[in-house]
Amino acid sequence: MPLRDSACSACVSRTFLRSWRCHPKLIFSEETLGLKQKEGQNIDIARGFTSRVDHILKNHSDTGVKILKFVIRDHYNVDTCHLNSWLQKAITPGIEEVTLLLPTKYRKMYEVPCSALLDGCGNSIWYLYLTNCAFRPPVGFDCLRSLTKLHLYGVCITGDELGHLISNCFALEELEVSCCMKLICLEIPFWLERLSCLTVSQCDKLRVIKSTAPHLSIFDFFGEPVQLVLGESSKVKDLRVGYSFAPNAVSYAITKLPFIAPHLETLTVYSFCERVSTPMVADKFLHIKHLNIYLGEDDGGAVTPAYDYLSLASFLDACPVLESFILSVDQSDMRHDSVFEDPSSHLRQIPEHRRHERLKKVQIDGFCSAKSVVELTCHILKNATSLESLTLDCIFGAEAVGQSVRCSAPESGKCMPTSRRMILEAHKALSAVKRYILEKVPSSVKLNVGGPCTRCHVMDVMLPQVYNM
Repeated sequence: MPLRDSACSACVSRTFLRSWRCHPKLIFSEETLGLKQKEGQNIDIARGFTSRVDHILKNHSDTGVKILKFVIRDHYNVDTCHLNSWLQKAITPGIEEVTLLLPTKYRKMYEVPCSALLDGCGNSIWYLYLTNCAFRPPVGFDCLRSLTKLHLYGVCITGDELGHLISNCFALEELEVSCCMKLICLEIPFWLERLSCLTVSQCDKLRVIKSTAPHLSIFDFFGEPVQLVLGESSKVKDLRVGYSFAPNAVSYAITKLPFIAPHLETLTVYSFCERVSTPMVADKFLHIKHLNIYLGEDDGGAVTPAYDYLSLASFLDACPVLESFILSVDQSDMRHDSVFEDPSSHLRQIPEHRRHERLKKVQIDGFCSAKSVVELTCHILKNATSLESLTLDCIFGAEAVGQSVRCSAPESGKCMPTSRRMILEAHKALSAVKRYILEKVPSSVKLNVGGPCTRCHVMDVMLPQVYNM
């Protein structure tokens, strides 16, 4: 109910007035406070936000609040004294969720008062989400005993202070730390027995992550390379790892992760600059069933021309029980040697190969005419004896593979914009499928091929040397 209607109802109904003053869900944003400016209106949103929050909390009974959320925009210019007053007023015993979404400028000017969580006020909170502020729990901080989910984004907090925060959160199940620039070392103690999911992202100064939490099973890491110590008893089964600027995440994964996370079942690797081919290794991922490799694109290009896609066969060899493999290549310009550049050259084969006896599903998103990509595909077809489906999509990120019209964007009804070079390369990739792959697909394997959309990617393509087969 809009604020104006609520106020009117409270004036005529004592029952409604009492229920309004004890309302358990307080979400303060432009939308809920009726401050979203419409065309032709001139509303002082900054002043209106402060005054309306003050008025609502002044008339609230201080009891029964379960959910508290502040969504504060950059142009509000809310004074930090008001923030402190609001938190002290609204955080009462019995509250369960607290969300404070602040703009970036508050990182250096606002510190969440730990005093608001004292006297049992914070012990009922199970969800805490803080952004762009400072939070400095002292030694012996013991105010969040029921906390199960903790999300910190852009929060100024050191490793020691984060340790003080979580050391007594015995119910903690999910921890997400993003863009916290004061973190250098993150340690997760073994007594956090319920912690199952950990996400660490873009903490640029972070150098070490140590976890001895016995039941941590899902771990996502994105940022600069760090020393990762998961302990001998690590039970991490689902790991996603990606580097922001450092190259060769795929090589790191195959050489280091078998020792760090020996019980992995699902591995996803994001690389935004792969400069060296994937090495052969003797160590194995004995439990990986699902392998996903994403080769993205930075300013210098996702994959250097020297990278050999066929070398990814060594990753498949290192996963003896692998069931699904997804390779995604996001690049605006294919710079590798095309399979059509030297028609007289033969496709390479790996002489000492290992059968991928359990591999059932393979998908290459962003399939191109690079010779080593074609060779990798042929290698898989030859050695994956249990293969059931092979999907080759020549347009990265497209949906509805195999349909001539594949418009997938829900709002516009059109495919995402694609460069002319990528569309031309997609036509070459389709021809590579026809010439080199189609005849190698066993009848027991379902082949799905996605090409340019006939509605969104229409252009004249003159490739006589490719299509005259």
